[in-house]
Amino acid sequence: MSGSHNDAFVAFEHVQKSYDGVSLVVKDLNLNIGKGEFLTMLGPSGSGKTTCLMMLAGFETATHGEIRLDGQPINSVPPHKRGIGMVFQNYALFPHMTVGENLAFPLEVRGMGKSERESKIKRALDMVQMGAFANRRPAQLSGGQQQRIALARALVFDPALVLMDEPLGALDKQLREHMQFEIKHLHESLGITVVYVTHDQGEALTMSDRVAVFNDGKIQQLAPPADLYERPDNSFVAQFIGENNKLPGVIEELVGDKALVRLATGELIDATPVNVTTKGQKTLVSIRPERVEFKPEMMPEGAHMIDAEVQEVIYMGDILRVVMRVAGADGFVMKMRNTLGQTKLVPTQKIKVGWHPQDARALDHA
Repeated sequence: MSGSHNDAFVAFEHVQKSYDGVSLVVKDLNLNIGKGEFLTMLGPSGSGKTTCLMMLAGFETATHGEIRLDGQPINSVPPHKRGIGMVFQNYALFPHMTVGENLAFPLEVRGMGKSERESKIKRALDMVQMGAFANRRPAQLSGGQQQRIALARALVFDPALVLMDEPLGALDKQLREHMQFEIKHLHESLGITVVYVTHDQGEALTMSDRVAVFNDGKIQQLAPPADLYERPDNSFVAQFIGENNKLPGVIEELVGDKALVRLATGELIDATPVNVTTKGQKTLVSIRPERVEFKPEMMPEGAHMIDAEVQEVIYMGDILRVVMRVAGADGFVMKMRNTLGQTKLVPTQKIKVGWHPQDARALDHA
């Protein structure tokens, strides 16, 4: 958590949300967001992340609990008086207005004079490299250009907090990745607080200071991206963040931060226990595909070596994706860098694969 609730810029305190008075979409949410932080709410559809964002924006009302902004409760403050910038996936630009008029709108609402409006509009458009487009209408712009204008409109009145709901979801892959870095750089240069909602884990890992992983109306883990990826708190987080190989097994022994696991085919391997507590408990051992090696000279010291059979080799440009059968489980993946002189692997080939024990996690069997 980012400090105590007294110094959090945004604070959710025991917030709940129900639409039908019976089932909770958001369950007892406690979350503090620091001033200037880029926090992403990440999770599958229906996990509660967008509802949390809409409650913060004022478009939804909390059923229970309190939301504070800069120390002040805002549950009963209408959206237009919260001073929050918003960016949506569908851009939400006024089609009958020019780009300049779209940006002028939030300034006019705030009673700003013409000359001040013009200087703020110019600055916001320059920030998103759209200075030459003030007289165009949204229909004359590409999707990427419209999203830049939507971003400029959210920033034009200098809000301290900007909320973004899947803002890059409608863009193609290359443009989306480019915009991720642009938004991150804008956040860093302006020092604003950003709360970002996405179901795209790559986006969350790339952009955020911290990520709150949502599932079933609750935060499963709140941590910086590297911690989520390297040290997931439970099976859901491990499987939702990044790609994982999963080998079923049983806990044979637990000593401190080490677990001895017997795999389905009888091999014993070491792993770090995550949310497993008892001997005899079923587990899924997770290993990231990029941590798997098959060349002896590349094996880390103390690596586990296991027999594998190649099922498929997929050429992906920068990497080769090798799909194998390992310890009785199909679909075990190894990612190989596509380098000059790389050993060619072919289906049905028998090899040994290995990984360092600290790269294996014995997860709760979710």
